[in-house]
Amino acid sequence: MPSTKCGRKNNINTRKRVAKYHAIVAAVALLLATAISFSANAIEIEAPPVSLSGIAMDYAVISVAPGDTVELSVGGRSWRATANDEGRAEFPEITLENRGHVSFRATAGDESFERSVRVIPAWISVLPAAMAIVIALTLRNVIPALLIGLWLGATALNSFTFKGAGIGLLDTFQVFVRGALADSDRASIVLFTMMIGGMVGIITRNGGMASIVLSIVSRAKTAVGGQIAVWLMGLMIFFDDYSNTLVVGNTARSLTDHLNISREKLAYIVDSTAAPVACIALITTWIGYQIGLIDQALETIDGLGDLQAYTVFIQSIPYSFYPILAIIFVLMVSATGRDFGPMYTAELRARKGEVKPVLAEELPSLEGEDLVPKENIPLRAFNAFIPIIVMIIALGASLIALGEGSTLTEILASTEPYKAMMYSSFVGVLVAASLTIGQKILSVHETVDAWYGGLRATLFGMIILVLAWSLSDVTAELSTAQFLVTLFADSIPIALIPAIAFILAAITAFTTGTSWGTMAILMPLVIPLAWAVMQLNGIADPSGMHILYSSVACTLAGAVWGDHCSPISDTTVLSSIASGCNHIEHVRTQLPYALLVGVVALVVGTIPGGYGLPPWISIVAGIAILYGTLITIGRRAEA
Repeated sequence: MPSTKCGRKNNINTRKRVAKYHAIVAAVALLLATAISFSANAIEIEAPPVSLSGIAMDYAVISVAPGDTVELSVGGRSWRATANDEGRAEFPEITLENRGHVSFRATAGDESFERSVRVIPAWISVLPAAMAIVIALTLRNVIPALLIGLWLGATALNSFTFKGAGIGLLDTFQVFVRGALADSDRASIVLFTMMIGGMVGIITRNGGMASIVLSIVSRAKTAVGGQIAVWLMGLMIFFDDYSNTLVVGNTARSLTDHLNISREKLAYIVDSTAAPVACIALITTWIGYQIGLIDQALETIDGLGDLQAYTVFIQSIPYSFYPILAIIFVLMVSATGRDFGPMYTAELRARKGEVKPVLAEELPSLEGEDLVPKENIPLRAFNAFIPIIVMIIALGASLIALGEGSTLTEILASTEPYKAMMYSSFVGVLVAASLTIGQKILSVHETVDAWYGGLRATLFGMIILVLAWSLSDVTAELSTAQFLVTLFADSIPIALIPAIAFILAAITAFTTGTSWGTMAILMPLVIPLAWAVMQLNGIADPSGMHILYSSVACTLAGAVWGDHCSPISDTTVLSSIASGCNHIEHVRTQLPYALLVGVVALVVGTIPGGYGLPPWISIVAGIAILYGTLITIGRRAEA
């Protein structure tokens, strides 16, 4: 009996402990649920990472009951707004004059929330981009320029102290560079560009591109015919400027020497078709890079985040006056046989059998380059044609299949261009590799090496692109575009924004020698500025989109123009090497032609285009002016 009583007592105590445990668990759960509910419903203040002194900026209070009146106060001033259906109350264009940490207080019903916002001098917001430009001009190297600008911006977001600079330096890589690579669309652009480069490497090593070039060369019998043949080669190898320069220059050199065409003329034709063609063609190693920059800039603008960067690029092509006119002017010079300036002197010398400049220099050999055909292999044009055609068809089919709408415009506006680009580039590489291995032109190992060699040629550009994305993210957090708009919106005529972008891009590219680096620095600034000024002028609608398209085109075209004129440009140097021409003589003979086309593009195309003149009229007028100028001042070397 005692043992039975003891057992019952133990059972009762156990049940009590279990009940007490359940009560504690229920209480904790209730507290957690209350805390979570309170946290979910607690109001918060949305503010920029830093605010700019004297610049109107937007703030918001979120997690408010729809329809409630919200009061936001700071420094003795207050504003009221009503929360929308999503529980968000907007407080646009609040200007803070103080500097340092400023306390905001939001009140909605019985709830309140305080947040401290750091206010910095407005001019600091433009300092990272400005410093990047200055350092690029000084060092003539865009990588350290972008890194230092990025570090300065990350420091500004923390504090201008020793600790802030240290954290900013670490955030440069850990936060911003990583963030630039984490976005799936950006990763698609990097992979697309590298795959295009890999395909170029394969169809170059398997002799496909060389066969195309030789088939054109074999039909040229005169100096005029030879120059037109080289121009046609430049158009056909449209998908990469480096490949264009190296393949056309090296392959056509024997032909132009035989026809007594100067090395300076060969270098000019090669240089002035490579980048302009790659800049405006729809499938190139440039397209992913350019779309990436455009897309990043569009994402920083409210109301334009859904606009497809690929669509903007296509719409901007008619406003790319310099690349278009440069390509046409090369044809004019080649077909008429007329030249002027130092080029005329070089052609006179060449017609006498002296194709090389008098100041001949020792040029590095390109025999070890990846972008040259393998020796002793059959040259078959279809090994290049088929992969390129398949890639173009795959891109078009993918764009249409992934889009929706009844018209082509609607389809392109709703499609997924990054997926289409990935599909097409991958298919192009598979076709190129299959043809090469199937014919036993290259082994599997050699094909992979060729693919890697072409891919590696794009790597430097991809590094610039990632750093440019990172700097763009920093300038967005610093509200650089808002500062520029406030500073210039009332002083710059909106029609001249594309012209200003063209000139700035040309100067930057000329002094740095890199068109890609110039695009990376200026694109994140030009697009937001153009859109904001359009809004202030009440034309942020289809009637004013020509300003945005022209600004995009002029940033790209100006970079190419400055690159053509620069003696330190990589494509200018490659053109000299591939053509076997003295580098200084190439720059000296090409410069008058590039300057003429650039000025005509600016005066006849860009400026009138900003005022709404249809681009086709400007292109026709530009062609007429260039032809008239060439006929007037140009002379034939044969005469």
